[in-house]
Amino acid sequence: MPILTIKIPGKDRHLTFIAGRSVRDILDETDIRVRAGCNGEGACGMCRIRIAGGDAGEPTVNETISLDVGALSQGVRLACQVKTDCDLQIEIINPAPTSSWRRMEEGWVEDFSQGGPPVADADLSHPLGVAIDLGTTHISITMLDLLTGRRLAGRRGLNPQSCSGTDVLTRLMSTESEGRAAKLSSQVVQAIGEGLHDIGSREGIDLRRVSHVVLVGNTAMLTLLSGHNYNLLLQPSYWSRTIDCLPRETAPWIGAWRINPEAAVDVVPPLAGFVGSDLLSGVVSTRLIERGRGALLLDFGTNSEVALWDGDTLWVTSAAGGPAFEGCGMSCGMPADSGAIFRVHELSEEVGISFEVVGGADPHGLCGTGMVDLLACLIKSGTLNKKGQFAQSVPAFGFPLQLEGRTIVLSKKDVDTFQRAKAAIGVAVKVLLAKAGMGYNELKRICIGGIFGQYLDITNAMEIGLLPSIPGIVETSGNTALAGCEAVLISSERKEQLQEVMRRAVIINLSDCADFESLFLEHLYLMPISGNKGHD
Repeated sequence: MPILTIKIPGKDRHLTFIAGRSVRDILDETDIRVRAGCNGEGACGMCRIRIAGGDAGEPTVNETISLDVGALSQGVRLACQVKTDCDLQIEIINPAPTSSWRRMEEGWVEDFSQGGPPVADADLSHPLGVAIDLGTTHISITMLDLLTGRRLAGRRGLNPQSCSGTDVLTRLMSTESEGRAAKLSSQVVQAIGEGLHDIGSREGIDLRRVSHVVLVGNTAMLTLLSGHNYNLLLQPSYWSRTIDCLPRETAPWIGAWRINPEAAVDVVPPLAGFVGSDLLSGVVSTRLIERGRGALLLDFGTNSEVALWDGDTLWVTSAAGGPAFEGCGMSCGMPADSGAIFRVHELSEEVGISFEVVGGADPHGLCGTGMVDLLACLIKSGTLNKKGQFAQSVPAFGFPLQLEGRTIVLSKKDVDTFQRAKAAIGVAVKVLLAKAGMGYNELKRICIGGIFGQYLDITNAMEIGLLPSIPGIVETSGNTALAGCEAVLISSERKEQLQEVMRRAVIINLSDCADFESLFLEHLYLMPISGNKGHD
């Protein structure tokens, strides 16, 4: 892949990119951004860069309008207009302030059908819609043209509630402090507002055109957002029961987000307990119940959720794996943001460690998929055994990774943490197969949802037993929750299908499984999954 080099005093940054993308789009996925305000049309003239090396092609018509001859002769260009398929070196003339929000790709939403979404204001001739996936670690926001079904812009940022606990239960327990619940709710409302403002200001979009918002999320996040019934999730008796977490009013949210005052805000209700509307939305986006028996959806996250379609019933459950898949809760871990190692290719004494980093930044830690790769490499080299124990040659403090200018350590505790998260997923799949009377060999599709799935190496995931070893049936589906939310936003047909999914779903509470502990121990091993029928 070609490399974009950003000339920065002290140390240059090197980013690999897909040929044909604009420099602005490449930068917007990192913590280095250029000022912008016209949705990449080249009209505002703000995103100025200087070409320091490489072939940037001829200036576009919009560039000749925004830039004078003198600037063009000195290599000044507009980042949104420069697209290349070869290595390029640039200097940023007009940098934007640092933002915690990262750009997501625009494009057409697959499930668009006319006549679905409501329009808040009859005078709003060209309405926009917003889809929001409220996750435990990340918040994802996209803005869509409701008349055409086109995704205009998208942002992904960290959920600020993480400071009150990286896992769901810790965050819920923090509400016992006086006034804490109200603060957690306002944090998310404010964060969504900041994400929308980032879209509006950088893409040149008037937020007052937003007439409809649809939001999905796991049950805990929805209760904390609405500000009521979050305490019920701390009671096991409610884990398989419906919990009302819809907002009493949305006018304060609308005001904070600065969208159309008459906008409709729909929070898709969860199924129950820890099975949220994010999973239901994912079932819709993957068409899980439409393509035959034996379809499995794994939505990896801090609160991982699993759904299995047996041709008649949708069996669903949640697995409390903790934040390991998000790269949190481990000494060497971090979320899949700039500086996170998301891929490990090789680990040997001769070569050292060969890896890739999100955003091309200096490596600071391992995100969840980087951990999967590293564990697979360590097992292959004999440095780690299937029980998660290091070889005697490894120091007591853990396995040191010599990176570029720094060392991070994979500790035994880090390995244990990931093993427990992996085991929770394994138990969930095994129990749902048992309820459906099926075996692994009857699975025809495995859909991987969540940001985790975006970077996951399927072979390595099978090697350590995170996925069943059935080659050829795994689909990495990206953010299935957000995709389903978008489909429901713009299509009345898909909204009806969401209701059908809810009618077909049966919740399984893993804590009621009699042999949970034995199954959990069985899936702790870092080895391929084998077997046929599940356990009851």
